[in-house]
Amino acid sequence: MTSSERYSGENQTTSNVFILVGFSYLNKLQILLFLVLLLAYLITLTGNLLVILLIKLNPSLHTPMYFFLVNLSFLDICFTSSVTPQLLVHLLVEEKTISMMGCAFQVFVFNTIGVTGSCLLAAMAYDRYVAICHPLRYTTILSVQLCAKLAGASWTVCIVVEAFQTTWLFSLSFCGSNRIHKFFCDIPPLLKMVCADTAKNETVVFMLTTLFILGPFALILLSYIRIISTILRLPTAEGRRKVFSTCSAHLTVVSLMYGTALITYMRPKSMSTSASDQMLSLTYTVVTPALNPIIYTLRNKEVKGALRKTLEKSLFVHNQRKQRI
Repeated sequence: MTSSERYSGENQTTSNVFILVGFSYLNKLQILLFLVLLLAYLITLTGNLLVILLIKLNPSLHTPMYFFLVNLSFLDICFTSSVTPQLLVHLLVEEKTISMMGCAFQVFVFNTIGVTGSCLLAAMAYDRYVAICHPLRYTTILSVQLCAKLAGASWTVCIVVEAFQTTWLFSLSFCGSNRIHKFFCDIPPLLKMVCADTAKNETVVFMLTTLFILGPFALILLSYIRIISTILRLPTAEGRRKVFSTCSAHLTVVSLMYGTALITYMRPKSMSTSASDQMLSLTYTVVTPALNPIIYTLRNKEVKGALRKTLEKSLFVHNQRKQRI
């Protein structure tokens, strides 16, 4: 059934605001959820800012892998900040509304950060591929200029594409109920409100998703096929373990991001419920950005070593100042 058929009998049109139903059904438990999400948001901000600061302060971490990690940490901060502050407010108030312009801005930022993150994860997979499969040519292939171009291209292309997609979506007319059964503005529920046949629009969204989400995912898979093939040819089990450990943090982050996103957007509609959709969305918008800096810190010897040195240096400077006083 097309959107025009769905709303052919409805005269009501949406106003300039949308109602984000979110977690209204939780009633008094919304306060508890507020506290949990506030803690997760603070962990996200603190953890990712710490990773960025740590890499900037330690020259030993000024390598392509950590250059991309700085970009990823910045993305995580922007990604969760596009959704979480508003969600926290809505958990405390009765009127859970967002303006049309606010909704458009949220769709633009959320999707831009999401697809840029996919491209950066693919760039990080390429970094691991070159480091493991072509170690002698690593510094030659992955130069500072190439890393800057890969990151810049990811940001630029994704911003342009999402600006086009957001402008196109909000140039359409909405009708029917203005209630969005999510805690943030997203393209699928907005398409259901369009007062026209959205078959072509949905095809465009699917093509863009395939290109910018599944495309980078395919590149990541291809990189790891080559990486695993190289690792298996190493003579000792200890050597294989050490080499593969350099990829473990990246693989974990990729699994978290793509696992929840693919389940959310690609699973059959018959398996989808409002509550399960909400919890999955909460996982990749709030939980995953909080876990990423922890994963890269706890599962990376270089980062742990840099953190230890930074703390020791800070304590030494602090003690020197106390002695002078």
